[in-house]
Amino acid sequence: MFQRSTAIALVCLLAVTLTLTGCGGKDKDKDKDKIKAAGTPVKVAFITNNASPFWVIAKAGVMAAEKEFNATCQVLMPPNGSVDEQKQYLEDLVTRRVSGVAISPKDSTNQIADLNRAATAMNLICHDSDAPGSNRLAYVGSNNVSAGRAAGELIKEALPNGGKIMLFVGSIDAQNAQERRQGIQEVLKGSNIEIVGVRTDETDRKKAQDNVADTFIANPDIACLVGLWSYNGPMIVEATRKAGKLGMVKIVAFDEEEETLKAVKEGHVHGTVVQDPYMFGYESVRILAALARNEDAKIPANKVVEVPVKKIKSDNVDEFKKELEDRMKAAE
Repeated sequence: MFQRSTAIALVCLLAVTLTLTGCGGKDKDKDKDKIKAAGTPVKVAFITNNASPFWVIAKAGVMAAEKEFNATCQVLMPPNGSVDEQKQYLEDLVTRRVSGVAISPKDSTNQIADLNRAATAMNLICHDSDAPGSNRLAYVGSNNVSAGRAAGELIKEALPNGGKIMLFVGSIDAQNAQERRQGIQEVLKGSNIEIVGVRTDETDRKKAQDNVADTFIANPDIACLVGLWSYNGPMIVEATRKAGKLGMVKIVAFDEEEETLKAVKEGHVHGTVVQDPYMFGYESVRILAALARNEDAKIPANKVVEVPVKKIKSDNVDEFKKELEDRMKAAE
C-alpha cells in the first residue's frame, strides 16, 4: 500500500510539473522571466568592429559584468573587421535566440537595415560607435566629438607653431571616426594647423603602415600624424621608426594599446586620448541583462550612456597603466 500510494503521488507530481513547464503561447515570456529571475544566466553577445588588443580590455569588463549580473556573454571580434562579418554574427545570434547584443557598427549608415532586422528579434544596443538612425535601444561609449576635441588640444600642444597633419583610421564611414574628425576640426579651426587629408586602411595593419610611408613621400613637410583608431597609434610609430623619423614628426593617438602607452612614455607619441573599453563591456552586459529580465536598465532619456575620456601624456602614463593593469587582474 505504501509503495502504491508513493507511486501515485509521484505520477501526480510529474503531471503537474509537465503542465507547468510545458506552458506556451502567451505565458512563454512570463515563464522565461521567472526562470531568469530564479538564477539562469542571461545569454547575450558583444560584437566589436575588429580584432584589436583594445577589445581585450573590453572583454575584461564583459567578464566582470557576467559575474555581477548573472549573464553569459559571447565576445565576437571580426578577424577582418568587415561589415559582412558583423552581419553574419547578427544573423547567427538571431538564429540562436540570444536575448540581446551590443555591437560597434563598422558602417553606421549602411548597416541600418541589418541592425533593425536584428533589433526585431533581440534587444540591440550600440557601443564604441553609434548608429543613432537605427532602432538601437541605447549607445554605450565615449562622446566622440569631445574625444576628437581632446585630440585636437594635444595636436595644438604638439605643434605650437602650426604645420600640416594627416589623419589615419580604419574607416571614415564609422560614426566614431566621423565624430572624432569633427572634434579635431572644431579645435583646429582658425589655427595655422592644416589637415592634409584622411588615409583609411580597413583595419589592415600592413596598409596602415603603408599609408604612413606614403604620407612621408607625398608630404615631406608633414608635421604630425594622428591615429583615430586604437591600432593606428602602434602602426604609425612602427612606420615612423622604419622611416627614421621618430622624434622628427609628432604623433597623437587614440586609445590605450600597450605599444601606444610605451611610445608615450618614451616620448615618441605626444599624447593619446584614452577611452574606457572596460566600461564599454561592463555597461553593455549590465544593460542587456537588465533588459532581458524586464528590469530598469537605467538608460538615460537621450539613450546615451556616456563613458568619459582622458588625455594621457608622459606625466600620467605610469599611473594610468597601473590602474589598467589592476583592473585587468581583477577580472581574471
